[in-house]
Amino acid sequence: MKIELKQARLSDIDQVLQLHHKYHVDSISEDDKKDGFITTAFSRQHLHDLITQQSGLFIAQYEGRIVAYAMAGAWDFWSQWPMFQHMIKSLPKLQYAGTILTTHNSYQYGPVCVDKSMRGSGVCEKIFHFSLQKMSQRYPIMVTFINKINPRSYEAHVRKVGLDVIQEFEFNNNQYYELACLTQSEVAPCIG
Repeated sequence: MKIELKQARLSDIDQVLQLHHKYHVDSISEDDKKDGFITTAFSRQHLHDLITQQSGLFIAQYEGRIVAYAMAGAWDFWSQWPMFQHMIKSLPKLQYAGTILTTHNSYQYGPVCVDKSMRGSGVCEKIFHFSLQKMSQRYPIMVTFINKINPRSYEAHVRKVGLDVIQEFEFNNNQYYELACLTQSEVAPCIG
């Protein structure tokens, strides 16, 4: 199976939005929800800005169709959503690999979305490592969060790509894991 990984272009926005809508918590089918979902809503303008200002939208294509995406960007981009404002406030209280986290030495990864037809094929790991490599040119530490009611995402990110839980927190009556990873390492990208 030949998967093509690349940074998204503006012409990819429509396909990304279609995939995003399919797995967003407000529009996903109940059958599919147990296998993971996206909670943050994105508009065409959000994706435009993520591509043009952050170079932070990564896609996986199979036979010309976008089958996965991963988002990543600076904290100032994410600060337009209350959830990320909450995370930014707690950064100075957190350490990873002996480093106190800041908005300058870390970035926010996610969401990531893989079409169910491609799950179990390694696409999640591939797009994660592709985005990590691209973002490593700007940041030493990647940070993300996972809703505790999304066990598939937790398993994929902890077991498959080795992210480390750095804290658990509550926001808007939901419980989350916050995770981190080094973007560059000789042995593996995450401390484990």
